[in-house]
Amino acid sequence: MRALLAIVGLLAASSAEAQTRCITTPEAEAMTLVALPDIIQQTGIICATRLPSSSLIRRTDSQFLGRYQAAADRAWPDARAAIVKLSDPMIDSLLQSEFARPLLTAALAPLLVGRINPADCGTIDRFVTPLAPLPPQNTAAVIVTTLRYFKEQKARGKASAVPDLPLCPEGSR
Repeated sequence: MRALLAIVGLLAASSAEAQTRCITTPEAEAMTLVALPDIIQQTGIICATRLPSSSLIRRTDSQFLGRYQAAADRAWPDARAAIVKLSDPMIDSLLQSEFARPLLTAALAPLLVGRINPADCGTIDRFVTPLAPLPPQNTAAVIVTTLRYFKEQKARGKASAVPDLPLCPEGSR
């Protein structure tokens, strides 16, 4: 989730105009889906000493991770369009490269996952395990809905440690 936020933050900061743009819930879910395989893999590395080898986030050759990778592949065109929407249209040509997505996610996932406290690995595992049978799109929807909730709480004056995702108001296009 934090990798997604870092991607958005880096790209949105490219211009003052971009900071007034927002992404829809489906666009945010696409961006989340694209980031999730790398986040899952990096989390497994961080939690290797805290979780059993049977933990989903530790099994890099699992069907679980394969489903997330396939979903990320399908979501990339929509995620790429959302990234362009948040940044500068000129970035679209850079994102057309077959190397753009792996470089983007591989560079940012460790930055986000590096914030994981190994003491939290058990909680992360307990969060991921019940989501495993669901389609990856459901997991992305849970993450985006949670981010939207925190954004709304922050707007009401309640502090939030979760960075803002530039989500459009519900129902916007």
